[in-house]
Amino acid sequence: MPHCQRRAPGSAVTIASRIAVVSICGPFLVAALWGGARVAAQAPKEPETVVLTGSPLGAVTFSHKLHTKTYGAKCESCHHASKPQKPLKAEHQKCTDCHTKVAAVPMKTKTQAAFHDPMAKKGTCVDCHVQSAAKGKTKVPVKCADCHKKA
Repeated sequence: MPHCQRRAPGSAVTIASRIAVVSICGPFLVAALWGGARVAAQAPKEPETVVLTGSPLGAVTFSHKLHTKTYGAKCESCHHASKPQKPLKAEHQKCTDCHTKVAAVPMKTKTQAAFHDPMAKKGTCVDCHVQSAAKGKTKVPVKCADCHKKA
């Protein structure tokens, strides 16, 4: 039968060609869908180390692994739930995706204030460091230069 002629519906050639296509492509399709489901089910990993830049005192190198595994910090200690005004776009977002140098509407908290107040007397990082030092831990950064390093 020439290539340009239409086959009769239900003909043996049409059914056989469909079976061939399904038997050849089917396993690949199943593997792709099954493999994709496993990848989609895995939560993206947080970066092991983050360098927070923009401070006039210097960058802060923050180790997620050190804080969570060694010090026992929980993700929620630093990462708060997203606000309705600014919902998360991904499970692991950078602080600076929402907290900018100057707070931009709808945000009310600028980058620096997300970590500590202007005098570094209270705030997310400082509060935790002060509490750890009060518990007798000796390697706790308590001075600005302990965390902020100029290049």
